[in-house]
Amino acid sequence: MIPLSTITYRLLWAAFLGSVIGIERNVRKRPAGMRTSLCVCMAAALFTILSSEIAKLTGDASTTRIASNIVQGVGFLGAGVILRERGSVVGLTTAAAIFVEAAIGMGAGAGMYRVSGIASLIVLFALTGMIYVEDALKLKCRHMLFRVSTTSAVDMVPEVHRIFKDLDIKLDNFQVNVAGEKHLIQFDADVTQRQQEQVLSAITRPGITVEMLPVERQLE
Repeated sequence: MIPLSTITYRLLWAAFLGSVIGIERNVRKRPAGMRTSLCVCMAAALFTILSSEIAKLTGDASTTRIASNIVQGVGFLGAGVILRERGSVVGLTTAAAIFVEAAIGMGAGAGMYRVSGIASLIVLFALTGMIYVEDALKLKCRHMLFRVSTTSAVDMVPEVHRIFKDLDIKLDNFQVNVAGEKHLIQFDADVTQRQQEQVLSAITRPGITVEMLPVERQLE
């Protein structure tokens, strides 16, 4: 049997790594903060230790399946933090963090201190560093509702289609409404922040106004 001191070290190491990742979630005001992350990571470590020890005590190798079921259990936990909000799906990053926390906990529970530590550093870089890369490159995509007000939809409709075709953006729910002398062209599309800026630059001019609003995608 693994000495109690070794088990303690492994659980404390798992708890430390989980809490460090959880702190990042707390700082960004996201679900699954320090306490949740600590519990997920340490639980995975404990299950891994128990799986191995029970297999040794009983001589039944099938008890190692306890560890394999961690993946399924964590999957349900992660699904609980995924939500739809203002046209976007939020919580995917937190769900992925919970998933990898369980893997890190399993590594710590198996005594793979360096591997679990390196994995934690990579996760922290992904959560804190990659967000600046996404913002710098303006890669985040959102489902937006576009409203273009103009006095002549006849000229504007083909131009809108041309602009979005050049940007390789698919238009959905395209509508043209007339209210007095004003023509309202309305549609929605998935666009990145960079594409939003390009659309505004290409369409906006005297006599033409453009509104962009985040909306919930209509599921078919």
